[in-house]
Amino acid sequence: MTDPKAIQPSELDQLPDRDPEETAEWQASLDAVTKAAGPHRAAYLMRRTLERAEGAGLALPKLLETDYVNTIPTSAEPTVDGDEEMEQRITAWNRWNAAAMVTRGSKHGVGGHIATFASAAWLYETGFNHFFKGKEGDGSGDQLYIQGHASPGIYARAFLDGRLNEEQLDNFRREAGGNGLPSYPHPRRLPWLWEFPTVSMGLGPISAIYQARFNRYLTSRGIKDLTNSHVWAFLGDGEMDEPESTTALTLASREGLDNLTFVINCNLQRLDGPVRANFKIVQELEAQFRGAGWNVVKSLWGTAWDELFQLDTTGALVRRLREVPDAQVQTYQTRDAAYIREDFFGKDPQLAEMAKLLSDDKILECFHYSRGGHESRKVYAAYKAALAHKGAPTVILAQTVKGHTLGRGFASKNANHQMKKLSVDEFKDMRDLLGLPIKDSDFVDGVVPYGHPGADSPEVRYLQERRAALGGPAPARRMHPVAPLPAPADKAFASFDKGSGSQNVATTMAFVRLVKDLVRDKETGKRWVPIVPDEARTFGMESLFPSLGIYSPKGQTYEPVDRDQLMYYKEAKNGQILNEGITEAGSMADFIAASTSYATHGEAMIPFYIFYSMFGWQRTADQMWQLGDQLGRGFLVGATAGRTTLTGEGLQHADGHSPAIAATNPAALTYDPAFAYEVATIVKDGLRRMYGEAAPGEDPNVFYYLTVYNEPLPQPAKPSGLGIDEGIVKGLYRFNTAESAGLTPAANAPRIQLLGSGTAIHWALKAQQLLSEEWGVAADVWSATSWTELRRDAMEADAALLRGEERVPYVRQALQGAEGPVLAVSDYMRQVPDQIAQWVEQDWSSLGADGFGLSDTREAARRHFGVDAESIVVAALAQLAGRGEVKATAVKEARERYGL
Repeated sequence: MTDPKAIQPSELDQLPDRDPEETAEWQASLDAVTKAAGPHRAAYLMRRTLERAEGAGLALPKLLETDYVNTIPTSAEPTVDGDEEMEQRITAWNRWNAAAMVTRGSKHGVGGHIATFASAAWLYETGFNHFFKGKEGDGSGDQLYIQGHASPGIYARAFLDGRLNEEQLDNFRREAGGNGLPSYPHPRRLPWLWEFPTVSMGLGPISAIYQARFNRYLTSRGIKDLTNSHVWAFLGDGEMDEPESTTALTLASREGLDNLTFVINCNLQRLDGPVRANFKIVQELEAQFRGAGWNVVKSLWGTAWDELFQLDTTGALVRRLREVPDAQVQTYQTRDAAYIREDFFGKDPQLAEMAKLLSDDKILECFHYSRGGHESRKVYAAYKAALAHKGAPTVILAQTVKGHTLGRGFASKNANHQMKKLSVDEFKDMRDLLGLPIKDSDFVDGVVPYGHPGADSPEVRYLQERRAALGGPAPARRMHPVAPLPAPADKAFASFDKGSGSQNVATTMAFVRLVKDLVRDKETGKRWVPIVPDEARTFGMESLFPSLGIYSPKGQTYEPVDRDQLMYYKEAKNGQILNEGITEAGSMADFIAASTSYATHGEAMIPFYIFYSMFGWQRTADQMWQLGDQLGRGFLVGATAGRTTLTGEGLQHADGHSPAIAATNPAALTYDPAFAYEVATIVKDGLRRMYGEAAPGEDPNVFYYLTVYNEPLPQPAKPSGLGIDEGIVKGLYRFNTAESAGLTPAANAPRIQLLGSGTAIHWALKAQQLLSEEWGVAADVWSATSWTELRRDAMEADAALLRGEERVPYVRQALQGAEGPVLAVSDYMRQVPDQIAQWVEQDWSSLGADGFGLSDTREAARRHFGVDAESIVVAALAQLAGRGEVKATAVKEARERYGL
């Protein structure tokens, strides 16, 4: 026995050893096993011991990797609750039609993907037959994030159960005629079927996590009980390299989202080749997810492997499976039995002996076909285990063969992601393999036929009965009959009409004050979802903490350091604010879940996500496209906006382009309001359009992007007169004239129209005064609340003209009769106001903050970019001089006077 005095203190534990002699005995036992049975046996015993300890709940570090075998052994698999033979036939039909659809479409050159669904068919079919809850039962059903490249298989199933017809399948990827199918899951293109756009890889995983979290949020706040809804995300192993795929894993485990399951199709291939050629992606993912606190279920090998594992009495097979890199596994799937005998089994004498007991057919069955993701009972067992696990989300790592059942020309080939069709002979081989009753004569003129057993066939009846028992068809997007939300009282909006008097107020503060009033509304207040990425204090939102609370599933288990203060940091189980920490991607995923709750759950929620404008469209524009694809509604608020407004922070914080990026998104209504009353008017109209009674021809499935500023300035009263609200919403109205501003231009004074948006209107107002007092020029000032909406209206007018309809763009109507040239200015690049230049009849010129930002005072930054009041004056004089309305020398004199 080892001398206890010789035992060194454990490097893993700082606690004193209460029984050194017992510790020494355990260590001596391990030494003895290593010596007698070898290090592999010792390692095996240690792993089993750690697994037992973990299962018993002992506080030990988690085992991050397990052997390269199934988590659920064959002996522990539950009995499948259904007719496996019938489900095999249904899956065969769906495999066939998915391949036929893409192949038939290839003659039109529209592309398509065959191999992904071929590998994942059983992952979907098992779920549809046994697990995925539909929307016709209680609650909202399950939410399914379908892997984008697998869409042909989903269409094939919808065809089998009568939701799609042959004409629609033939119009796969050909939507212009009005009866086609989008290439991937796109709710905006096929809104009765698809809920979630997922083909922009990485967005499905993060969206699924925050959807599961938002389901808990709605339940905790008493909006809707979603305890029976489960979120399933189907992902590719290559897709997990996207940073968004794994960025929120710890959120899911930290909040115990056991209403969430990731199903990762580990076919070991990405678009160009192996995911981890020299390594093992399954083991990497297992360690990553276990380390993040997830429950991991591996389904790697089919039942054909059972005989091999029974013969493995020394662990040599398990060791060999663990060490063979993925690219070599892929090679085995394409080589003959002799190669596999030599390269796989021949590396170890014990495996060589095992191979002698195996026929060539057995070896080929195991290495070519038999995978855990290709057998319904293996997948069924994994799904059952996922739903039974409580306290943490589950990831299922299902190993498959990319291109399975499509023939040796497809399976595991590096190029199979780009292979769009099968030949007639390959289809006939596939037919024979799947056992489908399709005759050679059905191939007319070399065109592969669609297959269908008949609307009243046993297969279709079985499929429909299973779906009826699970709550209706899936996937499906249902527009629940949601009544328009009542409009909040006008008082909240009208309070901004008087202006701020002598008090300086930033438009960011105005927006926050408006929201504070709106969340107190008895009818709709509870439906607001404030979302902020750890910058609430920057935006003056800390006053909402104690009144609304920050959502946390644990509530507040500590006493906050600022508890004695009025605006203390308050977390609550029913908190209304989603404060996500420093993650714009997570905040956008929150926003998407909340903004589409009207469809997903039949509960209209009103999210607003407020963020540094520079870290919005520039950083998460892909998710904003996802938001538009998913028909989301709500308010995105780009705060601390503008290139010159955020002093001192420098170029990485200086936003001079977000409206330009936002303008590219057809679903985004982009506004750059200058004054508090404009903010209120735009929000009021947005609530009407998105949540109330949209006007005829208005699409309610839009979202608003508002830029607001952190520069405290006097907020003027709302001008009186007709059409002000219409002008604010449409994008342009005259704020004042030289005369109404109290200036007294000469009767024949040259005149110019100054258009400004956002904070730039204050520079224009100062320029208006300088032009009048120092240069004798009369200037009218216009507030351009939305350059983008003006442009879109003008483009619609152009389109109407091509149809033979007479329509004048609103911007031309508004400026009709305005004297002199037009000079536009904003705190953004000139491209932003220049959007409308071609529709302005007057002479056009613009100023903007083009280039990189810089750290300095606001005044210095504006002078640097040439957008301050003095620069506007010089530009205005230059425009008028070019028209002969002021002397050319005035321009030079002004430059010298202002030091430009």
